[in-house]
Amino acid sequence: MRSIAIIGSGQAGLLAAHALLKAGYRVTLFSDRTPEQWLHESRPTGTATRFDLSLQLEYELDLNSWVDDAPWGDGFHITFCPMLGNRMLTLTGRLRRPFVAIDLRLQSHQWMRTLEARGGKVVIESVTLQRLDEIAAAHDLTVVAAGRAELCRLFERDAERSVYDKPQRHLAMVCVKGPPLGFDGIPMLPVKLNLLAPAGEAFWVPYFHKDAGASWNLLFEARPGGPMDRFEGAKSAAQVLEIGKEVIRDLIPWDYEWVKDAQASDPNGWLVGKFAPTVRKPVGVLPSGRVVMALGDTAMSLDPIGGQGANNGNKMARNLVECIVAHEGRAFDAEWMTETFERFYQRHGHATYTFNNLLLEPMTAAGRDLLIAQYGSDGRFDNHSGRQLLANAFAENFNDPNLLTPMLVDPRKMHEFIAQTTGQSWLRAMAGGGLGIAREELRQLSGQAPRHPLVQGFKKENAFRKAA
Repeated sequence: MRSIAIIGSGQAGLLAAHALLKAGYRVTLFSDRTPEQWLHESRPTGTATRFDLSLQLEYELDLNSWVDDAPWGDGFHITFCPMLGNRMLTLTGRLRRPFVAIDLRLQSHQWMRTLEARGGKVVIESVTLQRLDEIAAAHDLTVVAAGRAELCRLFERDAERSVYDKPQRHLAMVCVKGPPLGFDGIPMLPVKLNLLAPAGEAFWVPYFHKDAGASWNLLFEARPGGPMDRFEGAKSAAQVLEIGKEVIRDLIPWDYEWVKDAQASDPNGWLVGKFAPTVRKPVGVLPSGRVVMALGDTAMSLDPIGGQGANNGNKMARNLVECIVAHEGRAFDAEWMTETFERFYQRHGHATYTFNNLLLEPMTAAGRDLLIAQYGSDGRFDNHSGRQLLANAFAENFNDPNLLTPMLVDPRKMHEFIAQTTGQSWLRAMAGGGLGIAREELRQLSGQAPRHPLVQGFKKENAFRKAA
């Protein structure tokens, strides 16, 4: 039986460990904290929203014990503001299948204990470079899934693929309880996303918290030096939430009533930081000349703006396991590691990285045309209009960025897609959306609130459902 070591007990590392154990390999997981430390002493490493395509591996491995309790989301409600205070348009798109975001502290706690119960070995140890060399010598393959921690430096930045060399957003995240699980007029439980072009982005994500259960995760993506960039000095969950409420009051006042009474879900449930989105070479060479392979955020660090980090890690873990099984008894050398990563990058990584980075930049012409043509979407499950289908397609791209990303950078392809989806010329589709947008722009110029599409009579209490 071949032996595989995995360094790191986050999303991608644990998922790979379970999949390899199921495939018949001897698996040792090295974690810098115990399951109890994960649960009681750690901060979440991100929101970890997962969509259907990446959730499939978790289902196959029976790692979904919260399926009946978590708040399953149905899609996205997006408000686009080209200028502060100008709610130019909305998009309400449904996914084909629901998404879920689980507190990673609870998840790592459960998945580590389950791994041991199923016959895997868990070693609690903070792995140094020297120790990593020893581990690599004792195993057929060693995989580093340690996030963006110190061992990440083993893996060279891929300058050709890495678009950025510095952070594009200053980030803040806090877990909160109290706000209702839904919004009046939005006939589903969505990720509620406010795109504030001059300031950054703000997301409200339905979340399953380790203590509070069904609740929310608030994420702020501030443009450096902009009016949202206020979180750098925050030292606690309470401070992040206090600043977050001020940001919402000042920049997103339409959501302030919803959030004003929110409380932090736990003292450790927050993050503040920044990093440059990066693609790295998958092979790390140790002092002895032995090689180890990167997985998850260690291989690709994605800005959280597109909710792709955990999804990317899940897809990368599946690819890794498939390539290990197919490799049979041959050596896991640097060439194999590179080929394995390239297989993933061509299938998923390139589109994911491209889509995620597009959200950090000014809207492309093709993206603008899609937003205009879909205007009028309201998110009803029985709405099969061309506008709604366009909005749904944009939402579904978060599940599989291969679907729409090529069109978001090619106006001709986007126009063909709009025409095919709506059954009319793309110009006519855009004209219809543009008239609706112009009407609401005039309302705002006269000092009135816009009347963007909502479902009259739908109450937020009806949005929350526990099971997928």
